[in-house]
Amino acid sequence: MAASRRRRTAAVAATLAAVALTAGLTTGCEAVDKALDCVQTADAIADSVTDLQQAVDTAANDPTQLSESLQSIEDNLNEIGDKTDNTDVGKAVDDLQTAVDNVRASVDGGDATPDISPVTDAAGELTKVCTP
Repeated sequence: MAASRRRRTAAVAATLAAVALTAGLTTGCEAVDKALDCVQTADAIADSVTDLQQAVDTAANDPTQLSESLQSIEDNLNEIGDKTDNTDVGKAVDDLQTAVDNVRASVDGGDATPDISPVTDAAGELTKVCTP
């Protein structure tokens, strides 16, 4: 009877250990996946900021590029905002969204060459907090 109880106890312990290990691995993989999503989206935002800089430089030739670049950044911000529950990433996304909104307001107000340095700074901060 004692041997039977030890086998059951060992089986239960092994099952619990396997469940704990699986949960730990799953949680770890989810964290890595989220970090990779953050890095990839931050990289896309950095590309969009580069496009925005080029659009400002050539605004006289094609003013629609400014709006398209801002929209691209906003789309990426929505994507990263939906995928993260990290407080630092959330704050960086909010700061970048505010900077984009300010540039958009300047463009809508007729400024063909708005100051985009706050967008660049906020994008750099997002890249920092997304880097694992």
